[in-house]
Amino acid sequence: MTRTLSVALLLWLLLDPARLVAQTEPEQLDAATAGRFAALALACVDREYPNQIRHVMTSDDDAGTPRQLTPSFYGCFDWHSAVHGHWLLVRLSRLFPEADFVDEARAKLGENLTRDKLLAEAAYMAHPERAGFQRPYGLAWLLQLTAELDEWDDDQARQWREWLKPAEQIAVERLHDWIPLLHYPIRDGEHSQTAFAFGLIHDYARRMNDERTLAMLADAAERFYRADRDCPIHYEPSGHDFLSPCLAEADFMRRVLEPEEFADWLGDFLPRIGEENWLPVAVVTDREDGKLAHIDGLNLSRAWMLEGIAHGLPADDPRREALLAAAAAHAESGLEGVTDEFYAGSHWLASFATYLYSRRGI
Repeated sequence: MTRTLSVALLLWLLLDPARLVAQTEPEQLDAATAGRFAALALACVDREYPNQIRHVMTSDDDAGTPRQLTPSFYGCFDWHSAVHGHWLLVRLSRLFPEADFVDEARAKLGENLTRDKLLAEAAYMAHPERAGFQRPYGLAWLLQLTAELDEWDDDQARQWREWLKPAEQIAVERLHDWIPLLHYPIRDGEHSQTAFAFGLIHDYARRMNDERTLAMLADAAERFYRADRDCPIHYEPSGHDFLSPCLAEADFMRRVLEPEEFADWLGDFLPRIGEENWLPVAVVTDREDGKLAHIDGLNLSRAWMLEGIAHGLPADDPRREALLAAAAAHAESGLEGVTDEFYAGSHWLASFATYLYSRRGI
């Protein structure tokens, strides 16, 4: 929803950047909307089929159903969607503890996040032939789930968080084994992208005061992204993208650079911010097709990345207006896809909407 501002209103906003944020950011999450998002996750975290598994087998003994292989995160079509479906339920239960959906959310979390099931998850992840399992996207979401539980002042959540530690430790070590060996970043718009995962992992590491992981990510930022210039955002999106390579990189770099330094870097990296039609909302043609429905997720993730980039800049930076206006337009479009009409989107888009509207990355 790009707004046309009168000269007087524009001056009023520029005199107080806080007013600009209030005028252009997507609306804050309320209990009713949270309940709608929670309902989508509740419908899939224990729905085993349809299911797409990425499963390395070493013998006939490794065959199994999703529930047998990964007994905590077997729903929501695939492992990573199940993980962030659980993250959604934890986050919304923490933010809206009196909401109607919380009892059911706690019950389903309690059924899946047991000690034995999470130990089985850790054992599955630890298999030497699965070193690349869900790397980096699924591992990053697992660490987000860990961080969310860590922030929840609740006895039951503390127990789940404790039982998650073996899987958490495997995820962290897998990333430490892999990231230093990467000679090139991965710049696609789907699960293998590095910049998006680095942002989620960075937020986890800050929560945990994990200086080792923060140092590794700072090194990756320097090696992969510090010298980048003039990202070709006009080439985006590719047809199956749910992440923006350019925006995800900038959203990660605002986490590792101070505002003034980030402002200078961004000027070289995305020099056309605010030009006419610089970032049109992406078009969704078929929400029943799982890959084409990715574009709804792209609009949602673009929205939160644009907000993150704006918040990483100094408060008086004039680019904030264009960034936040673009965020609002993308959020409005992306939210249209967050429905239960098609399972292709309903099993995961609510997590992206929750991340955006609850300001998780800010």
